[in-house]
Amino acid sequence: MLSFTLRRIGLIILVTVTVSIITFTLLRLSGDPAVAMAGEGATAENVENIRRLYGFDRPLPEQYWEWAKNAVRGDFGQSYYLKTDVASIVFERAPVTMILGGSALALALLVAVPLGVVAALWSNTIIDRGALTFAVIGQAMPPFWFALVLVLVFAVKLRWLPVTGSDSWQHFALPSIALAYYAMPAIMRLTRTGMLEVMASDFIRTAKAKGLRIGAVLFKHALRNAIIPVVSVSAVQLGFMLGGSVVLETIFALNGLGRLAYQSILRNDVEMIQAIVLLIAMIYVVLTFLADLLNAYLDPRIRMR
Repeated sequence: MLSFTLRRIGLIILVTVTVSIITFTLLRLSGDPAVAMAGEGATAENVENIRRLYGFDRPLPEQYWEWAKNAVRGDFGQSYYLKTDVASIVFERAPVTMILGGSALALALLVAVPLGVVAALWSNTIIDRGALTFAVIGQAMPPFWFALVLVLVFAVKLRWLPVTGSDSWQHFALPSIALAYYAMPAIMRLTRTGMLEVMASDFIRTAKAKGLRIGAVLFKHALRNAIIPVVSVSAVQLGFMLGGSVVLETIFALNGLGRLAYQSILRNDVEMIQAIVLLIAMIYVVLTFLADLLNAYLDPRIRMR
């Protein structure tokens, strides 16, 4: 288990460094930050002064090395637009996005996993077809469109829930539902497929032949093995939720990382974008690492890979 963990930690470091290099390079090649900072109507002399002041005239590898050394210490530079420390703003906004992503994933698991189990137990019935229809609709429906429907029904017509803000759980209800429905189809279908495969295996037939109660067979034996791919896809889905919350945070005016990223892109705030992308990438790989550890605990054969 220790060797397995160390290999995964090495992979985390490699992925994080690679993402930081690619992001840094693409942002610098997408446009001259000095021009954006100087603003419209700036003279060539002003742009050149800003380029020298912030070190944009140095070779790209040298710029990256300087940025990376500071980033390791938690210093991601200063926002060109807000004129304040990037790290403080990013970590101030991060909890909103984490609450949104975590609540959406929890809701998706609470609905999709039981639905997948029920669909597998009653496969090829109207219950199974209804569950698959629910999954197909969720897979085909754009989250932003579903979010607007939720706003129209529950905020405008019924006036049950607020549309904007992040002061209480009511403010997270609608965006969490919209984001959760985006993740439900993959989780439900994986659970259903896994349960169908496990329930047809020899050790389940043996457990039934021993006279074990159906609850013990389902939850102690079948679901534990069927849930392994669900753990992995849940970590991936949470990463997608955190990175793809830009539109929903903009619709519901949530001051999270997604909305901050959208605003920073419009302002061409390179330092802020770099920090947000790196943080989301690190969260993504850490979630994948934790999912690998949980899968290794559930299935010891994974540790031998």
